[in-house]
Amino acid sequence: MAYFERVGDMAYRATDEVGGAWDTATQHIAPALGLLAHVVERDRDVRRTDGLIVGRLSYDILGTIPIDVMDVRVRVVRPGRTVELVEAALGHGGRDAVLLRAWLMRPGDTAAIGGTAYPKITPVDDMEPWDPSSIWPGGFIASAEVRRQQVEPGRASFWVRTPVLLIDDEDVSPLARAAGLFDIANGMTVRADPKEVAFPNVDLTAHLFTTPRGDWLGFDTTVTFGPTGIGLTSSVLHDEHGPIGTLAQLLTVRPN
Repeated sequence: MAYFERVGDMAYRATDEVGGAWDTATQHIAPALGLLAHVVERDRDVRRTDGLIVGRLSYDILGTIPIDVMDVRVRVVRPGRTVELVEAALGHGGRDAVLLRAWLMRPGDTAAIGGTAYPKITPVDDMEPWDPSSIWPGGFIASAEVRRQQVEPGRASFWVRTPVLLIDDEDVSPLARAAGLFDIANGMTVRADPKEVAFPNVDLTAHLFTTPRGDWLGFDTTVTFGPTGIGLTSSVLHDEHGPIGTLAQLLTVRPN
């Protein structure tokens, strides 16, 4: 099983595994974000061999995407020897649906001064399994394995992994696989019943100080609704070794 199949050098077909949560006839955006991260890394590896690593992935979500063939493109916005800014886009039918800007940075040895004040979350083996399809429909949510420690509505820590490949018959980095799960954060600890309040995100930005390792991706997540129709889902990201970065999603909050 895979979320996407390559059908051309810069074209991919979505499978039914990407079925959305707000609308099962369109794609859940999460796998598409992983696909664009893969496109950026693939372009980097063609252009250079010095091992720049991704420090930021910033996505703007321009609209819904049908479960169909999508085109991608990538360009270097700001070239550099040690730092570069790369832009990628995913579209369908001549319309862009997702834009990504990624900062790629030269790695270095900072282990001697490394550290963070972000606390670790409960280990994955000590969290109870939770079925997200009890709240959300769609192929993508059904493909996710989740373990969750709920604090209150809109506040939880949880671990997520999936057995589904990001792209059929293609090597994908741990970062791209993790990026394909980032967007699940907005639905794993809801502040309001999604049948009564819609709260899709219009963007997603991940800042990473460590490249993800392993199959499980952890989240320490808080969902906030403001008084004027705008919300924020903010998370600290983890792998099984500890915190690796932060994640933010801007929400449009729409009571039915």
